[in-house]
This record gives sequence, C-alpha cells and structure tokens, in this order.
Amino acid sequence: MKKEAIVIYPSPHIGHLISTMELGRLILSVRPSTTLHILVSPPSPTEGCGAATTMASYISAVSATSGSSISFHRLPDVSLPPDFSVRSAVPEIAMDLELLRLHTPNVRSAIESISEGHYVRALVIDFFCPYALPVARELSVPCYYYFTSGISVLSCFIYLDIHHKVLPKSFKDLDRNLSIHVPGVPSFQPLDMPPTVLDREDQAYEFFLESSRNLQRTDGVIVNSFEEYEPRAFRYAVEGHCTPGGTMPPLYCIGPVISAFNDGPSGSKNGTKEVPECLSWLDDQPSKSVIFLCFGSRGVFPKEQLKEIAIGLERSGHRFLWMVRNPLNHPDSDLNQLLPDGFLERTRERGFVVKSWAPQAAVLKHDSVGGFVTHCGWNSILESITAGVPMITWPLYAEQRLNQLLLVKEIKVAVSMNASKEGLVTALEVEARVRELMDSEVGKSVRERTLTMKAAAEAAISPNGSSRAALVRLVDSWNIGY
Repeated sequence: MKKEAIVIYPSPHIGHLISTMELGRLILSVRPSTTLHILVSPPSPTEGCGAATTMASYISAVSATSGSSISFHRLPDVSLPPDFSVRSAVPEIAMDLELLRLHTPNVRSAIESISEGHYVRALVIDFFCPYALPVARELSVPCYYYFTSGISVLSCFIYLDIHHKVLPKSFKDLDRNLSIHVPGVPSFQPLDMPPTVLDREDQAYEFFLESSRNLQRTDGVIVNSFEEYEPRAFRYAVEGHCTPGGTMPPLYCIGPVISAFNDGPSGSKNGTKEVPECLSWLDDQPSKSVIFLCFGSRGVFPKEQLKEIAIGLERSGHRFLWMVRNPLNHPDSDLNQLLPDGFLERTRERGFVVKSWAPQAAVLKHDSVGGFVTHCGWNSILESITAGVPMITWPLYAEQRLNQLLLVKEIKVAVSMNASKEGLVTALEVEARVRELMDSEVGKSVRERTLTMKAAAEAAISPNGSSRAALVRLVDSWNIGY
C-alpha cells in the first residue's frame, strides 16, 4: 500500500534548508503518518567550500534521528552553460537562480520517482524555486510557496508587479526621498528595496518579477511569521490589497520557525558537548547587562568599521559580547591587529570578543543578554523576539532594510543604527545607540514591547495558537490520512 508523501524543495542555502526542514518537522507533528521527501540541490558555488560540509553535517544529523519518515533526494550536479553571462548587481544571486532553473528536469524526475511508491499530496517550494511550479501543474500536484522571511517583505514582493506597472523607472533611478507604498507595510524609500530588484534590467529583477506573478498561481503561501507579529500586513494581504485585479492564495502563517542546529546541545558548536567560552563568560555577568553584536555568516566589515565599533563600545561603558569576522582583505589577521591598540586589554573586565563564530540562539536566550545589534536577517530577528531581547538594527544586504523598517516603525521592538552618506557607522553613533537601548526611556519602551511580542510568539505556537491552527488548516487541506 502506498504511503502519502509531501515533497519539499528548498533553495541550496543552509539557512533555507534548515528552515524548510523545520517546517517539515511541524508537518509531521500534525500528521505523523505521512513521509517527507526533501529535494536537495548541490550547495551553491557562491557559498564557499565550507557550505557542502555544513549541509552534509546537517542532513546526516536529521537522517540519524528521523528514521524512515524523512528522506533526502540529492539532485544531480548542473553547470552553467559556457555562454551564460551575468547582468546583475548581485551576480551570485543571478547565478544561483540560473542553476535552480537548470535543475527543473531533475526536480520533475525526482517527483515522478517518488510518485511510483507514494501518493504525493503536495509540493512545497522555496520562494527561490518557482521553476518547479509548472512541474507541479503538469503532474497535477498542489504547489505551495514557503517564504522564509516575514509577511511584510512577502507583501513587497507580491506588490512588485504593481510597482513595475505604475512606476516610471527602476527603483534605483527614482528620487531617493520618494515614499514607496505597499498595502499594510510602513512606507519606505526606493533604495530600501533589496539590491536584487533595484534595476529593471537586472537578471535577478526579471526573476523576482516573474516569481511575484507566479506566486498568485500557487495553492497557498506558507510564511515563517505569525499573525500577531505583523497584524496589519497579514490583514491587508489576506484581503487582497496586495493583489488588485489578481488572486491572493491562502496565507498560512506558521511561525516562528526556529532551529537549534547551529548551536548544538547546550549551545555548543556542531553538536559537541563542550560549552563555548563565551557562554561561560556570560554566566558571570549581571542580568540583562550585556549588549550582543552578531551579523550573520556574511557580516564582514572593513578594518576601519571594526575600529569604530570598538571605540563606540568602549565609550558606551556597557558590557558587550561581540562576534568579529575577518575583513576580506585581512583574512589572517588576529584581533589585536584588527582592533584599536590596547582595546582588548582595556575592556577585558566587561567585554568578550569572539572570532568568527558564536552560538547565537543560545547567547540570546542567556539571562545576561539585554540587547542585540543585528544585521536584521529574519532568522536572527525571530531568535531575538522569542528570547525577549530588544534590538539595534544594522541592515547589510538582501531584504534587511525592509526588515529594519518593520522592527523600528511598525512593531517597535528595535532602534536603528544610522550610517553616514559614505556608509560608515561612527563610534559616536555606536555609543549613542547602545546607550539609548540600554539606558533610556526609549530603550525601556522597546524592551517592554519585545517582551510582549515574546509572549505573543509563545501563544501563537501553543496548541490553541494562531500558528498551530494555520498549520493544521494547511495539512488538512492536503487530505493527508483520509
């Protein structure tokens, strides 16, 4: 007798793989009788040589604990054609998208193979994998988008087709002070849009425009957020304000979806039982006294910026835990070479600087941490909210400027770091924002609001919460187990 199956197709980036895998675990928690089949593309060549090892480690860890309920299907390697040329301000994204397009025949073959022994009830695809949508239609399999960011950013992408029609030119060529409007989202300026959609002639722009249109043809959109976190954006989206003249598919907010994989047991790296030194250091600090600075795997600053951060932290007088990555032009420098002379010695009683890696989720959950300077990646935002830690926003790339607007203007769980016209955040600004979050009435208000959102997140994923209810509706729509 055939078992029922859900096929999940994430983009080949470890953050997306982990998030979609956690979505799969949630599906199994509602219908444990089904099986999950994860289509795994080879790691993106733009991710670096360590990506394959990290991905293999993660898949091995999941396989070891999931038994027969989860299967991974590795897609064959594909290569860019010799005549492929990049027309993009973000070439790595353009190349990744083309590789995903080339995988379309492999995706079809994988689903057909799975269908030989299973009833495939649905295909869940990453937002970056829309080329699989026609395959699902041809095979008569319901297809759902999984959007690993928030509802507000989703709305901006859905509305891209409208902006394409009504705006006279590319976002990058508009008046920088022009207010851009998306229903349910705080107004923003043109350059707040992700770099991939700033130029209409960009290959990545063409992809996202097509994906915006295709999204309306799916059977539903799953979002890693929760209704209470973005109530206005949720309401406007489900009421169809972002799709005038079109159709908004059902929206399932099932978040916050967070994985502890990168932290390992007790927050340790790669699953080892050794407790990182920074967590032991936090054990000796007063409650809510430490500002934590961490900017993700791609958060690399030039040496000049690192020195400004160091000076600002020292002048602020606050305790800090700071994760530092080497600048690209100083790959082998030690901390003493990167930071101001004597900084580590002068701040050793109240500061801890860690090189390259820190167990972010475990740090944020620690009682000593009272603030988080973040690049505004969505996973980092959710980790901070669920830990009840207020933020200082410092967006660096992708959709992070839009995330900042949501955090500061709409939800009011953060204050924003401000850069100069040249892009440098000065020591004076670092000092001021740390003091604002940790000492001022503004910071107190942000902290209280963050704790409110923490409680809302816990309620959303509870048995009677909005996210759990959305998950059940989603799974029931597939008639699994009937």
